[in-house]
Amino acid sequence: MKKVIIVNDKMQKNYRYELIETEGKNFSKDFKPELTPKQMLVLGVFGGRYMTDCVKEFPADWFIKAKLNFLKHDPKLNFFGVNASQPLSVWRQKAWIYPEDPRGWFQWYCRYYLGRRIPYEDERQIKRWKAIKRHIAQIKKNCFKGDLDCRKRQRQAVLHWAYDSRKI
Repeated sequence: MKKVIIVNDKMQKNYRYELIETEGKNFSKDFKPELTPKQMLVLGVFGGRYMTDCVKEFPADWFIKAKLNFLKHDPKLNFFGVNASQPLSVWRQKAWIYPEDPRGWFQWYCRYYLGRRIPYEDERQIKRWKAIKRHIAQIKKNCFKGDLDCRKRQRQAVLHWAYDSRKI
């Protein structure tokens, strides 16, 4: 039997989706994230503010060691200690936000990781994920491998997209 998730948070009311795949399995052949959502939350992403009103939607163990701030965005909570985020208003202006995932790519990734599939949206988001490789190329071109002080903002941004920029 497929599991149905019902979402009621600040950005969605009575949004329902089905988990049709096993958690963390059966990803598109073109999508190979290096970090799980749990690993990203533990490392520190989005200034700790991103998912504070929707923790009930996701597995509790994702949040045990997550770096969260329930009051405000705090770049110090990010792994690289810098702000690498644009406001949601910018994402909306660029039409990067779709109704299914009003918080953007990371929300899509969390739901995809759990097992939700929306073919047209999955394809769009995976295409955006692949485009981040241009930032990885810039880090490789301009930094010595393992120099985590080089291009911290770009490294943090890459981390937001489930690439492990600590290994670049």
